[in-house]
Amino acid sequence: MCMHRWTFCNLSKLNPEMQTWKNYYLRRAKLEQHMTSGRASADYTCKTLRGHTGSVVGLVYLSDSNHQFDSKSIVCSASSDGTIRAWSIQEGIQLWSSQVQDAPLTKIIADQQTGLVISTDSQGRIKAWKAQTGDELASFPTASSACTLLTYYRKDQSFLTAGTSGGALHTLTIPALSQVSHVRAFDTYKIDILLLSPDKHWVIAALRESLDLHPKVYFTESLSCPCEDDPPVSASLPVNGCTAASFFPSEAARVMIVHSDGLSNAKNISIFDIKSKKSKYKTEIMVEQVGSVELLLDGWNSDILLEAHGSGTILIAQGKELKLYSIAGTQIASFQDHKEHIAAMCVDSFRVVTASYDLSLRVFTWKKEQNKDLSLESRYHLLGGSHMFSRGFTHVACDYASIVASVAAKDGKDVLKAYSFNA
Repeated sequence: MCMHRWTFCNLSKLNPEMQTWKNYYLRRAKLEQHMTSGRASADYTCKTLRGHTGSVVGLVYLSDSNHQFDSKSIVCSASSDGTIRAWSIQEGIQLWSSQVQDAPLTKIIADQQTGLVISTDSQGRIKAWKAQTGDELASFPTASSACTLLTYYRKDQSFLTAGTSGGALHTLTIPALSQVSHVRAFDTYKIDILLLSPDKHWVIAALRESLDLHPKVYFTESLSCPCEDDPPVSASLPVNGCTAASFFPSEAARVMIVHSDGLSNAKNISIFDIKSKKSKYKTEIMVEQVGSVELLLDGWNSDILLEAHGSGTILIAQGKELKLYSIAGTQIASFQDHKEHIAAMCVDSFRVVTASYDLSLRVFTWKKEQNKDLSLESRYHLLGGSHMFSRGFTHVACDYASIVASVAAKDGKDVLKAYSFNA
């Protein structure tokens, strides 16, 4: 019953006081009830995490993947002030801060396999940090003004692929950050999008600057274990440009791309399944289009947030609106709960959270319609403070028991808002 409802739980690793599936089920169900109703104080506590003296540029969870109730949620945040800071969400305290770096930080991601966080700065220097202590372990210079980062694990080794502002892909080992391959994906254009397929076999690299260049798909093995005389196995997806992209988490390698229709400012979603065809001497990439959706978007605004759920549910946030589509192109639902633009969105198997410049988070939960399509039910707002001091929410992330979002402060010293739900 637990495994059917919560596919992430691992009953073999429960702590002693939770050593039966019934105890786990009852406590988890109670937690979900609190996350569904969202009553201040009764269902959750909110803490403000202060310490950064610049803009927060990203935040990542380092939560226990086994979803234990006695484990603490830990979040790392990176800032333009040149520091990474780790926070205990339930306690509302800072655990450690890195030394101030020579350049403002621009990105942060986590590698759960090794327990590390990876950062990059405005000079293109990539660094690996021990998540529990903040110790710096390694660094790698890319000489790029911006990098997009992606981690994955194959054959007992963690890897990092970084896309640069010059269109290159650097693949490094983790934690040593030793380079194993360097590929020129695009000439002079900045790689904005890097995605990893759920089966870990494919990397999508794309850019937003050009409507003429097609997104590219790479075989991860040819990036992490390249052959000396052969170029990496790659193929282009048959679309013009890429505004946003996402893999469907329940499919091995089904990706959707938001792109121009090639004739006007209109945007479409094209959906592809990616497979390999292996012969004795080579591997070929097979791309099959399995769906398309015509988007009716508001005006010329190209700021589109795209996420996928399951094997066929599409979420698009643009402006103040959140829309749901099926893979067949049917619009399932539309929500306009925010008064300002949606800046960020996170999606999991239980809920969707949108963060807006109106200084609120909107929480939705999944529900099944009579026609068996998945839809959302709008539940409640979580407020982030006063517009007298803040500009709005900029980033949001969730784990199984909490929500954390960054608030852009008018004095330039961004804070985190941590909402911890009672179990």
